[in-house]
Amino acid sequence: MANVSKAEIVDQLADQIGLTKKEVAEVVEGFLAQVITALEEGRQVQIRGFGTFKIQLRAARVGRNPRAGTTVAIPARPVPSFKPSKQLREAIDKSAP
Repeated sequence: MANVSKAEIVDQLADQIGLTKKEVAEVVEGFLAQVITALEEGRQVQIRGFGTFKIQLRAARVGRNPRAGTTVAIPARPVPSFKPSKQLREAIDKSAP
């Protein structure tokens, strides 16, 4: 299974909608910047039919340094998360071998 890069997305969109790769790249960059800004502000980003991006707080916990074997306190921190929509989950289920 191969990964898809941002450049490949730009190439495919440019072919589909007839804009230049530079124009499509600016749109993609702008979209991603808006998602990041919203998450930084603590808002969630919901894209109907695709899913929801949000920030969740990962609880503080006690970890272990594998090299020294000592315990280490790991503080709570915010982490980005993505929850796919029902439509996306169904589409993936249909395409699964």
